[in-house]
Amino acid sequence: MRIVIVGAGQVGSTVVEALHDEHELAVIDLDAARLSALSYRYDLATIEGNGASRGTLLEAGIRNADLLIACTSRDEPNIIAAVFTRRISPETRTVVRTTNVEYLEAWRERELDVDLIVSPELETAYAISRIIGVPAARQTDVFAEGQVQIVEFDVEPGTGAAALIGQPLKDARVPDDSRVASIIRGGRMIVPRGTESVQVGDRVIVIGSPKAAREWSSLMARDRKRVDDVVVFGGGRIGVTVARVLLGQGIRVRLIESDRDRARSVAEELPQARVFHATGVDPEFLERERIGHARAGIFAMRDDPKNHYAATLAKLHGVEFTIAVVHDAVSMDVFERAGVDVAINPRVVTAEELVRFAHDPRTQQVAMLEGDRYEVLDITVRPDSKLVNRPFSELPMTGSVVGAIVRNGQAFFPHRGDMMMPGDRVIVFTESARAQEVERAL
Repeated sequence: MRIVIVGAGQVGSTVVEALHDEHELAVIDLDAARLSALSYRYDLATIEGNGASRGTLLEAGIRNADLLIACTSRDEPNIIAAVFTRRISPETRTVVRTTNVEYLEAWRERELDVDLIVSPELETAYAISRIIGVPAARQTDVFAEGQVQIVEFDVEPGTGAAALIGQPLKDARVPDDSRVASIIRGGRMIVPRGTESVQVGDRVIVIGSPKAAREWSSLMARDRKRVDDVVVFGGGRIGVTVARVLLGQGIRVRLIESDRDRARSVAEELPQARVFHATGVDPEFLERERIGHARAGIFAMRDDPKNHYAATLAKLHGVEFTIAVVHDAVSMDVFERAGVDVAINPRVVTAEELVRFAHDPRTQQVAMLEGDRYEVLDITVRPDSKLVNRPFSELPMTGSVVGAIVRNGQAFFPHRGDMMMPGDRVIVFTESARAQEVERAL
């Protein structure tokens, strides 16, 4: 596929990293240094210029492109690039990143002729809300209209999974309607055959029903209860969007914002939330307002060091579960190794949505795991696939795992005697390097 990417920042770079192996890429950016860094690492074309310019798009080969991904940090140039693309090459699909809710609403009301608009704030809020629902998870996503959930757990000492740890998977008692899709041990992926077992220190990826995901969370959690009381640190766009999504789920939200005018504005915007004008790092305030009694703290300030410090302080005051929004990708490991339970990079979750359009048109959804080393695909099976009408026990072992099948709108979790049928939607876990191969096979 020929893809033109407008924007070589963190989102654009993440998109390039995910797509460069299988697609012909051209990247447009005004920053020559960014383009040089990408061209040094990947085989792609770079065009220094304004992606909202008709001439620049033509120079990038937009007439022959299959897809435009406009993902700069500025909304209007992204939309203008999509508008020009639609005029120059009506068959080229267009995907746009925006931070403006008005543009997202206009697109939903079909007032913007764009195939997909992705909001980093909304995608981040959805990602956080899914983790809140499965508090032991380090990452989770939902597929098949909410019928299937992919969950990633760290197996720590002291979990409730003692009956599972060390037992061959074929003998282990695992929650119904779920499958272990992969075991990651020491950075190496282990295919979860029946003779394999889960060990302390492993990272386990599970595909199952939402009910099964919650049961796995109970197994993996260390005395962690349902999250029904959340404190959000930061009243910027991400913090407010997260608060709004959680309030919609019936979760009690308190929000802390250091700017007086912004705090007043957020209080008017979110009357169901309790909004404090405070820094969030004053121990007396934390004690007085009993912040440590919250089930979870979400740290969505604009500065990574502030988020890290505030999360550490909140933990010391008793907050059980911490989720930090990380703006610099290199900070992800630092946060999690330093005690923050989950770190989320808005640019990564945004890139996941953007990347989906570069897959086979039969692929309805993509989730990227472990820094895009692995992917989970929601793909419809072709009638002529060589894998249909054969029991799973007879299929070749490839390292990819079909964790769920959606047939006639209903999801089920297959066993050895089950078969894929033409037209099924399958939720499959695979290494990212093999994703295109898996799509071709299915």
